[in-house]
Amino acid sequence: MGLTTEDLVNSVSPKIGSLGAAFYFTPPTLAMGKELGLDGFRFYVLGRGGVLGATNAATVHSAFGYFSPKLVERMWTTAAEVADPLTTAGIYYEACANHGRAKLGDLDLTAFCAAADQVVEAADGAGMPLFAGIRSLPRVADLPGRAAQLIAVLREFRGSAHLAAVRAAGLDSHIAHFIKRPTDIELFGYPADAGEEVTDEDRAKLAEAERMTDRIVMPAFAVLDESHRQALLDGVTAIEAAYAA
Repeated sequence: MGLTTEDLVNSVSPKIGSLGAAFYFTPPTLAMGKELGLDGFRFYVLGRGGVLGATNAATVHSAFGYFSPKLVERMWTTAAEVADPLTTAGIYYEACANHGRAKLGDLDLTAFCAAADQVVEAADGAGMPLFAGIRSLPRVADLPGRAAQLIAVLREFRGSAHLAAVRAAGLDSHIAHFIKRPTDIELFGYPADAGEEVTDEDRAKLAEAERMTDRIVMPAFAVLDESHRQALLDGVTAIEAAYAA
C-alpha cells in the first residue's frame, strides 16, 4: 500500500505548523510592519487577525485562542489605531509570499501547489474564521510565493480545527497552550507560574483533541489521489529543507 491519507496528515501536519509561521518575525517581515508604523508583535496580530475585518479585540481573541485576552486587547486595539486591519492582512500575506520567494526559488513547486490548492479548496471552513479569511485572500501566481502562502493557509486550517477540537474536548485553550508550549507562557500574556495548574486530566484531553483535529482535517486531504498525496508530502519536505538552509 502506498501513502495513505492518514499517513499524509500525520507526516505533514507538524511541518506545516512550523513552516506556516516561518515568515512571522523575519527581518523583511518586520520591515514591512515598520513601514505601517507597527512593531513586530502588532503587525503579527493585525496581520493574522486582519482577515476578520474591522472588528473588536474580543472577536479576534475568539479566533486566535491561546493568548491572554488582555494581551490581544492591547495589541489589536493599538495596532488598529495605526493601520486598517484588512489592508494589513493583505500586506502580511505578501510578506509571506516574499519569504517563499527568498527561500524557494530553486524548487519545482508545480505539483506541490496543485495538490495544496486542492486541499485548501476542499476544506470546510465552517467555524474557522481565520482559515476562511486567509483562504479568501488572493494568492500570488509565482510558485515560490504561492507555495509559502498555501503553507500559511494550511496552517490556519489545522490551527482553527485544533482550537475547535480543544474546546470540544472540554479543555480551555490557554491550558492547551501551557501544555504544548510551557516556555512561552509569559510571551502569550500569562504569569510565569500559570502552567502549574495543568493536570493529568488536561493532558489526556489534549491528546483527545489532537486525534479529533485529525478527524476534522482528514476529509480535505482525502480528495487527493496517491500521486497528489506524494506531491504534497515531497513539497512540504523540500520546503522544510529550503527554509532551514
